[in-house]
Amino acid sequence: MSHPAHAVPHSVHVPGSPAPDDTPRVLDRREGPYGEVALRARGEHFEIIANGCFLMDTSDGRSERLLIDAALAELAEAGGTAGAPVAEAAGRPSPSVLIGGLGVGFSLVRAVEEARWGRITVVEREAAVIDWHRHGPLAALTAAALADARTEIVAADLVAYVREGAGPRAFDALCLDIDNGPGWTVTEDNGGLYSPAGLAACRERLTPGGVLAVWSAQPSSAFENALRNAGFTGVRTEEIPVVRGVPDVVHLARKGA
Repeated sequence: MSHPAHAVPHSVHVPGSPAPDDTPRVLDRREGPYGEVALRARGEHFEIIANGCFLMDTSDGRSERLLIDAALAELAEAGGTAGAPVAEAAGRPSPSVLIGGLGVGFSLVRAVEEARWGRITVVEREAAVIDWHRHGPLAALTAAALADARTEIVAADLVAYVREGAGPRAFDALCLDIDNGPGWTVTEDNGGLYSPAGLAACRERLTPGGVLAVWSAQPSSAFENALRNAGFTGVRTEEIPVVRGVPDVVHLARKGA
């Protein structure tokens, strides 16, 4: 969920958003179990701030959308639950996806836009973020996606959910976007997700042939090795160019069939 602020060549206007102004304005601020989280308006965009640190905003959603697209493409390439036409032909349901982190909603909206996805589960630990989407300013972005019959919002810590939650339920894809990357976490506890035990838990949450996709602000060969050591196959990194600085990336890996 935590994305550094990159300069972008275009902007996305959110209907009903504040008039353009570069001065940030706090719309809501709350204390939660993980510290303070705030929603700010800056010009025509919204920003989420946690404990004084910028997490993400609505100025650009390319990498969040790619997180979803890359996972679905990887499923199709693997020949498993490749999408509605293939799945139905093989007598299988459409593939399910777990999105780790609601953020400003770009990944959820992208998943809902794609008819090939079946069940879409979003795990978000910040009650304030969920509320901003359901009843606050971010509803302009995600109201339709939240109303989609495939969408389920789970208020939980992703690390605990992956390791302990949801009983025996598994997913065809895990799309995780809760940090700046495996080596740059929002909170210390999140590091457990990228540990050997955390990655093993991710594998257990996947169906055979399922895909793990992890957003990161920078490439990491060490994380690629960690994925291989955890038993994943087909490990690769897809880059998302930015105006300046190193590219954002999506780390992709498969669970063996």
